[in-house]
Amino acid sequence: MTTKGYTEHEEQIARFAKAMGHPARMAILHFLASQQSCFFGEIHEVLPIAKATVSQHLKELKEAGLIQGEIEAPKVRYCINRSNWLLARDLFAEFFREGHTDGRPHDSCCG
Repeated sequence: MTTKGYTEHEEQIARFAKAMGHPARMAILHFLASQQSCFFGEIHEVLPIAKATVSQHLKELKEAGLIQGEIEAPKVRYCINRSNWLLARDLFAEFFREGHTDGRPHDSCCG
């Protein structure tokens, strides 16, 4: 479902940007991108925040589709959702390319 007046791409890139909009979430993504997969405890060990806070950040990233979790009782194993990771990369690349046909930013905002 899209919000009236916004394209699906705009909605999706906004979801990704919101999920990536906290330094702890960026640290989690950076860590997970360097691993095949890992358990919650391993993620918590590399972050200077409480377990409950790590859990909340993982929930946000999972809801945005950037990561996925798999229960391996009694633990949860997390990894990057590769298809959405590539989609986010492509959407952000397209967003930053738009309006710059030669690949360089304009010299001024009004010129």
